[in-house]
Amino acid sequence: MRAPLVALRATPLSVDEALAHVRHAGAGASCVFLGTVRDRNEGRTVVKLEYEAYGPMALAEMRRIADELLAETADLTLAVIHRTGSLDVGEVAVVCAASAPHRGEAYRACRALIDRVKERVPIWKREHGPEGACWVGWQDARCLPGQHGH
Repeated sequence: MRAPLVALRATPLSVDEALAHVRHAGAGASCVFLGTVRDRNEGRTVVKLEYEAYGPMALAEMRRIADELLAETADLTLAVIHRTGSLDVGEVAVVCAASAPHRGEAYRACRALIDRVKERVPIWKREHGPEGACWVGWQDARCLPGQHGH
């Protein structure tokens, strides 16, 4: 079994890289999740996103999550790569991949990987739209209650 691929990148992400990392002769199933920048969020137009991360802590937490999943389920191979910087609508922000001997384990591991990354990894998202820019999930002092930030 291969060590997990865990990375932050300021350049476009490669689905092929993540999938190639998790595929091997013992993997009967491989699952990939792509998180992409969409053009609307909570009824507002989005033109781009900016991602910032505390790199050393983000990488350490992504490794910790991968290690947890490996301890929970035998024979997994995992990859998680997250973008930083400015991304346009349609660009890939995160790639998660998991392989296992059977599809159930691969599906569950891929889902758990993205869910835990979103919940625990110190990566922050700033949304840009016609009304301006605001951090997602945080109260921005420049945003009035009930408008763009919350």
